[in-house]
Amino acid sequence: MNSSATSNTALPIQVRDIEQQLTARLTPTRLEVLDESAAHAGHAGANAQGFGSHFRVRIASPAFAGKSRLSCHRLVYDAMQNFIDQGLHALAIEILESRPANAAP
Repeated sequence: MNSSATSNTALPIQVRDIEQQLTARLTPTRLEVLDESAAHAGHAGANAQGFGSHFRVRIASPAFAGKSRLSCHRLVYDAMQNFIDQGLHALAIEILESRPANAAP
């Protein structure tokens, strides 16, 4: 058995890994990734480490232009598929407007 392959699958998912993946796939203009796993300790899908299983993603991307909210969510899920395959249990997605956060409405 390959011990490095076994240890990789046991590692919880990290915020920085999600940020890198979403940046590479969707080139976001705004991105915030929050690990909310600690709030779900003891719930289904939570891991023993207390992090790396439940995330919230707030994202704006030019890839979302002209698309429905559902289509935008699908793009994010597609970009996150490898993490879902690794055991990501919960993903909350918030699609943001592309304008800078400090811009006037």
